[in-house]
Amino acid sequence: MPLPGSSEIAVAEGEQRRARAPQPLLDTTLDQLRTLVVVHEAGTALAAARLLGREQSSVQKQLDTLNRNFRELCGEALVLKQGRGKDALFTATGEALVERARDTLDDWLEVVTDSRRRVGGSLRVGTTRFTLGFLTPAVEQVAADFRADGVDLKVVHLRTRNLLEALRANEVDLVCGSTLTHVGADPDGLDVLEWRRSGLTLVTNLDRRLVAGPAVRAAALPRLPLVIAGSGLVAEFLRGWFGADYRSALNVAGEVDDVRYGFELLSSGLLHGCMLVTRGVAEAAMDGRLPDGRGLRALDVLGDLEPKLEVLVGAFARGGEREQHDGAHPLNRLWEALARQHSQWNENRTVRSTVD
Repeated sequence: MPLPGSSEIAVAEGEQRRARAPQPLLDTTLDQLRTLVVVHEAGTALAAARLLGREQSSVQKQLDTLNRNFRELCGEALVLKQGRGKDALFTATGEALVERARDTLDDWLEVVTDSRRRVGGSLRVGTTRFTLGFLTPAVEQVAADFRADGVDLKVVHLRTRNLLEALRANEVDLVCGSTLTHVGADPDGLDVLEWRRSGLTLVTNLDRRLVAGPAVRAAALPRLPLVIAGSGLVAEFLRGWFGADYRSALNVAGEVDDVRYGFELLSSGLLHGCMLVTRGVAEAAMDGRLPDGRGLRALDVLGDLEPKLEVLVGAFARGGEREQHDGAHPLNRLWEALARQHSQWNENRTVRSTVD
């Protein structure tokens, strides 16, 4: 009979160690570990009780139980009182256990969340502010069925710069928004429900004699006083066209964190210049959905520079994930609702264009 290998011995020893785990350790609950972590982060039992929505006496009782059990297990308590108004003092054992407790809770939550998503119990959808109008009617199509089936649907706001990063990090299951691509290309490793592709638009309060329109070449941008966003799609366009130090290549009259503030600046007349935005944002301003854009003009930016870039607007899911589920899975049901919504939107736009 062959002797067991070292890996087999290690497995057997691990099984025996878990089978002989001391009772005070087995009596430790996830709720107690959560309390320990929250006390560590909040500083005191009182502050932790407020965060947990409990009485301070309940929190203190859990700490006392943990201290008693770990004195028996390790010879040292986890948390020591410091006196009225002072933060609790964590021992070396307490600090080590807090780190392990935090990892344990995160791991359990991740497994539970992934399992709920896999079996269709929950769905997390991310959207930017400017694509919420596309998402809302689609959600309304499936919301009643989701409630009847017990599907926990959550919609979270994402900035464009974090959109695909959140999807790839498994923080959400589907996103609606915009991303920068090379002309005709799709983002790698993602399923795409394309709504539109477009370039940039220049929104301006400058006199027509200075910027006539109806379009302006990208190569002419350095000659114009520009209002630009410090991050996001526009910054990525400029970085692609003018390099990492694009600010020094351009006449930057103002830099904003939010395009709405840029619209306010131009509409107020406090600053005279041009703001680069995506075409969808410009259209929203011109047709009154962004009231701060009243009185401004919109000019298309001709992409006459390399590389050839465009904004892809649509819905995105992780590549191949939808195929892992049947048509009744919430991800596929919402995806189909978004496809129907886009088809309806295209039909309405065609009708409006015909009437006009």
